[in-house]
Amino acid sequence: MATNKASAAPVIWLLTDNKPGHRNQLRGLGNRLRVKAGASLFWINAHDISVPVWRALLAIPPALDKALPNPDLIIAAGSGTHRLLLSLRRLRNAKTLIIMKPGFPRSWVDGSIIPAHDEIGQNRSTLITEGVINTVTPLARITDKPEALLLLGGPSPHFEWDDDVVFGQVTHLIGEYPQWRWTISGSRRTSEALRARLEELSGPRITVVNPDDTHEDWLNHRVAASRAIWVTPDSMSMVCEAATSGVPTGLFQLPERSGSRVASGVQRLVETGYVARWSDHATVMGGKTGHEKPLWEADRAAQWIIQRWFSPATGKKQKGQKRTNA
Repeated sequence: MATNKASAAPVIWLLTDNKPGHRNQLRGLGNRLRVKAGASLFWINAHDISVPVWRALLAIPPALDKALPNPDLIIAAGSGTHRLLLSLRRLRNAKTLIIMKPGFPRSWVDGSIIPAHDEIGQNRSTLITEGVINTVTPLARITDKPEALLLLGGPSPHFEWDDDVVFGQVTHLIGEYPQWRWTISGSRRTSEALRARLEELSGPRITVVNPDDTHEDWLNHRVAASRAIWVTPDSMSMVCEAATSGVPTGLFQLPERSGSRVASGVQRLVETGYVARWSDHATVMGGKTGHEKPLWEADRAAQWIIQRWFSPATGKKQKGQKRTNA
């Protein structure tokens, strides 16, 4: 591997299993570390590297691209990255960090970032977040235009999904606020039947988007153009992305499945005022939010990392080294 220069900015390896949600968390945290600490980001696809269990247990790294600079920090998200992360945990001068509740003792790595709904106790090496980290940046100003964004998921282990109920709530909102323009997007979990019904709503005021046709930054761009966002609660990542934007956000109403930690996490966001219930749709459409400060956990997590490992005393905060884009 290439050797870091003494004056280099922090070098961070991002280990991904390429699942969209996990990659999104890595992008969100990596982007803030790049902005706040001048970090250089290097993506490594864990699926491209075979790591036997014995290498993970003994912390013996596999062969990697020799062009990679030595890391100061290795961040992993997704269970598919665990073996690779553990095999790298004794690399000289490198810290290791897992984003999620790991399937191994937390003491095996240097740090963990875990959402509160996983009900893990905070300690010096663990940061507990409200919801999940994402790539959205809070907006400095919310648009005055009556533009609303509807984000719909699909069947999940956490809520009782019903196409008819969701479609009824969508059409109710549109009917209640006839002067608004609406952008409606499903997801990979949205049924073909519901997608077809949504398509029939398309018109001068209603745009229905196929998620398969959107680019990676489509959500950020659409959020920035919205004055209100409505999200089905089955996707914690979608809920957190909307809440992070600072745009007034409401949740479609679906019954929770008992014992779901994700459902409990969504309920925490409601109770703390980051998102509103379906019954509060007048508040959301009226432009009111429950918080002066949006939920920006990527920024808070980056600051926590910097304070722990990249403080000025480490000499790792200088900027200017070539960086990669997520």
